[in-house]
Amino acid sequence: MYQKNKIELLAPAGNREKLKFAFLYGADAVYIGFKDLSLRSYAEKFSISDIKKSVDEANKSERKIYIALNAYVEENSFKKAERAIDKINEIKPHAVIVSDPGVINLVLKRLDKGISIHLSTQANTLNSEAVSFWKKQGIKRIILGRELSLSEIKKIYSKVRDIEFEIFCHGAMCVSYSGRCLLSSFMTGRKANKGKCAHPCRWKYRLIEEERPREHFAVDETDEGTFIFNSKDLCMVDYVKKIRLAGISAIKVEGRMKSLYYIACVTRAYRKAIDNCYGKENFPFRKIREELEKVSHRKYTTGFYINGKNDYDMQEYSSSAYHRKYDFLGIVIKVKKDCAVVNVRNKIRKNEKIEIIGPDMKKDRVTRVGEMRDEKGVDICDANPGTNICVKFPVNIFLGDIIRKEL
Repeated sequence: MYQKNKIELLAPAGNREKLKFAFLYGADAVYIGFKDLSLRSYAEKFSISDIKKSVDEANKSERKIYIALNAYVEENSFKKAERAIDKINEIKPHAVIVSDPGVINLVLKRLDKGISIHLSTQANTLNSEAVSFWKKQGIKRIILGRELSLSEIKKIYSKVRDIEFEIFCHGAMCVSYSGRCLLSSFMTGRKANKGKCAHPCRWKYRLIEEERPREHFAVDETDEGTFIFNSKDLCMVDYVKKIRLAGISAIKVEGRMKSLYYIACVTRAYRKAIDNCYGKENFPFRKIREELEKVSHRKYTTGFYINGKNDYDMQEYSSSAYHRKYDFLGIVIKVKKDCAVVNVRNKIRKNEKIEIIGPDMKKDRVTRVGEMRDEKGVDICDANPGTNICVKFPVNIFLGDIIRKEL
């Protein structure tokens, strides 16, 4: 029992450049947000004209763009929400993602009928009765709560049809119930549900006894303290077939605040995994998984999906540090007859060993940096971030290629 249509791969995009690379590297759809009305307000760098242009481009390539309006809105912000919906009607994206029942009510009243309504994971939908309720309200797709196992999702799908289900497949996990956390607001004044989370769940903690305020006691995890709220990062790339069999229509990568490099690498890995699942590709899963080790991440977990509610391996108890094995050096922005123009993101040195990657993982190339010239045509031995340089490579180079090196 599974959806007949191919699983949709949904990637994050915090600006136009990231959106373009998400599509280039295999996303079927991207999700973006309106500033102050989505859960990543620091990430959004789209103007209205940017979004409109992106929607038009997506339509031409049969891709989709979803706009997140999934913040919980206070009474004095409802006029802002109304204005946002009116602007969305002008832009005409393929869907909006909502969570607040008040915003949902506004959307049902004001949103053009041709724009689908998706229910955010923030609404934490966990059972078939809740799915039936939201279906009656006009919701087309439900992004299920991350607390569900795949077996529970399969049961829900068997009871309620004619509605799409989406789940997060990769990225950071929130310590709170479907992300509804007050720690940041309480400790720093930065509200998580306004997109300004300070991530206090990742901080180091020690125990203090009331009568001994100057004595800090470790909670016996490491000498540095304990990370009692610190989740590992989600990674479900090995389970795409099981996701398909559970009736999932779309899988989503978390990370609108992540780098272009992260979005491109993770997107192309899941693209290969999905294509493998449908027999379009027969790419080694080992290499797909290795690719996900080449982006900055915490240790990986499958969350609640496989082992259910009592999987203590979901937490990282010794550190909140990221694992980072590769440096993102730059992207190819133009290909000339005698060289490639590279926009430098981290220092590039002549003759250093690098890897060049593109949308198709089969065509990754390991080589060395050849001769380099700056924008004035002067030969150089190294290049700093923020510059454009001409580089000769002894291998074929394509527009949109990413250059990285192993640390």
